[in-house]
Parts: sequence; structure tokens; C-alpha cells
Amino acid sequence: MNDRSSSDLAELVRRTFDAQGFLHLVGAKVEFVERGKVTLGVDRRDELLQQHGFFHGGVVALLIDNATGAAAATVQRAEGPGVLTAEYKINFVSPGVGDRLSCTAEVVKPGRRMTVVEAKVHAYSGGTAKLVAVALATIANVEVPDKL
Repeated sequence: MNDRSSSDLAELVRRTFDAQGFLHLVGAKVEFVERGKVTLGVDRRDELLQQHGFFHGGVVALLIDNATGAAAATVQRAEGPGVLTAEYKINFVSPGVGDRLSCTAEVVKPGRRMTVVEAKVHAYSGGTAKLVAVALATIANVEVPDKL
């Protein structure tokens, strides 16, 4: 069982993401954290779009990769190992058209070695949300050195 408070979990996720330059480059932000569930979002910028003006699939994948890993990390014990994505499968169900994207990842089954996490990405335009992608990820619990 996880022995960290909700505020500790949110701080852990934010601190981890603050250390990732690529998330800063894209402009992804932590929107919500609780045990087993994390939401990340990104605002529309020209640099994040593909040739038709939709959010690039790589941006969708980035949100899925990071949100699923973070959700898995929230169900570990404080002294537990780190997490790394072992695999994920994405189904793109509609173009990413809107002012922002938001990805919510939720743990399906925590495990000692692997954790299964589901994610959904929505595009928001005004007050309307449209499902863009669904994904299933397997997150490995691994020992990660302090510094590489």
C-alpha cells in the first residue's frame, strides 16, 4: 500500500516533471494528481501542430507516456523503485483539434514488477471536449541510479 499523502504525491510528480527538459520544451503541465491517477495538459502552440493544424501525434504520445508513468509511480511505496515505460499502445480515434490537450491516466492494476495503466486524451475547444486517443501502458518498476 502506498504510504504517501496526496500532497506528497503531487509534489513528487511535479518535481519529477520539473527535471525533464522535454516537458518544458513542449509546455506540458501537471493538472491533477491523486493516488493512481494523474492528468497532464498542454496548450495549443504552432510548434506542437502537424501539417493539417492538428496536435501532432508525438505530443499526444508524450502526454500518455508521462501521465501513465506518473500514475504508476503514485501507487508505489515511498521507498520503492523508479518507473520506466515498458510499452504502450495508442489508438488515435479523432484528430487533436482544439485549444488544448489533456491526458488522464489511471492505474488499472498495480504490481510489484509491472503496473498497467489506461490513458485517455481529450482535445478542448471552448467548453467542449473531444476524445482524441486511448492508450494502455505497461510501466516497469526499476532501480534507477541517482545520476547517470
